[in-house]
Amino acid sequence: MEEIKKLLEAKQFKQLRKYLSEMNIADIAEILDELEDEEMLKLFRILPKDAAADVFSYLEVASQQFIITSLSDREAATIIDNLMADDATDFLEEMPANIVKKLLTNASAETRRDINHLLRYPEYSAGSIMTVEYIDLKESLTVAQAIERIRRKGLDSETINICYVLDHERKLLGTAALRYLLLSRPDQTIGDIMHENVIAIHTLMDQEEVAAQFKKYDFTAMPVVDNENRMVGIITVDDIVDIIDEETTEDIEKMAAIMPSDKPYMYTGIFETYKKRIPWLLLLMVSATFTGQVIKSFEDALSVCTVLTLFIPMLMDTGGNAGGQASVTVIRGLSLGEIEYSDVFGIIWKELRVALLCGGTLAAANFVKLMLIDQVGMSVALVVCLTLVITVIMAKLIGCTLPILAKKVGFDPAVMASPFITTIVDALSLIVYFQIATHLLGL
Repeated sequence: MEEIKKLLEAKQFKQLRKYLSEMNIADIAEILDELEDEEMLKLFRILPKDAAADVFSYLEVASQQFIITSLSDREAATIIDNLMADDATDFLEEMPANIVKKLLTNASAETRRDINHLLRYPEYSAGSIMTVEYIDLKESLTVAQAIERIRRKGLDSETINICYVLDHERKLLGTAALRYLLLSRPDQTIGDIMHENVIAIHTLMDQEEVAAQFKKYDFTAMPVVDNENRMVGIITVDDIVDIIDEETTEDIEKMAAIMPSDKPYMYTGIFETYKKRIPWLLLLMVSATFTGQVIKSFEDALSVCTVLTLFIPMLMDTGGNAGGQASVTVIRGLSLGEIEYSDVFGIIWKELRVALLCGGTLAAANFVKLMLIDQVGMSVALVVCLTLVITVIMAKLIGCTLPILAKKVGFDPAVMASPFITTIVDALSLIVYFQIATHLLGL
């Protein structure tokens, strides 16, 4: 960074271009993102034309928007034309409509066709994340002819590691790996060496399921087909890494009672952040009023034995923490495909035994504290410890079952995470607490 800034200030652009040409594309993008806007634009203009589009695809959205709006129409169109179709589509989806219209007007007809093709698929579907730049072959081609075709089209393709064999209707017949082409005799036909057992993805498959397919089969690229098995594009593993990152971030935000955002934290405005957080805060605040109503209904009992009030926060917090542990574990298992609805009874049985162990340990430790430090009566200590065991059991059972039931009825399991479960457990634990106290202490 210091070396680049020094060369920029000295206006040694020729040396700077040579310096940049020896760097990795991703590293250049990282440096650009850290520069001030004017310096970033100046450095971007210095980049060789063949590298500029690649660097552009790695930049943060805010940097991309600044650069594209600062370039001339012709320069901007060149960037869009040189981007892979999926990268160009992702970028344009983040831009204001008036800028998108101008960019597409100046872009080549081929670029417009590819982008419009991708934009017609539903968001978060396989079709929306695929790219249309791939190598297709006919089964009648010889290996020598196929390699020559790869030489001609390879630079404009997302990957050349796997080539796809199509018939005259563009239906997928098989795949031919580059390494097999290089190791086969030049006169062999593609039909003889292709792999016919092809695993393909449908255009409307959800991107999360697409990621699961990549994980299952360990592929670096997978073909995308329509309803008639016609090949329309490919998805590569670099897109899957982005999807996993995006889906994990979304789940974490939902589990923290935040509406998901597709922007990085530092590029999200204050009012936008407020809008993402306030709906759940309002809902949880309203639902938490039930806790207040429970306490109010047992106001007379509390006035007789005020010491019970001291242990309410501990019981509520412990219940919330116990439920959160179970729910997060189950939600993650659902996300990874490790847990199915049919496992629900096995999960309940497991969590019940874990809850008994955890609840018993907590109750024993708490009983010692209550008798030696708090110095309360034996009856009060029994009420608190018994409530603690029941609360932990309830919390873990609720925490493990709600996410599974949510997924079964079509909701996102992440919604049933710590904040929501904590609110339910808080109310139930207080009801149990006061009921036990009423019976054991005769309130």
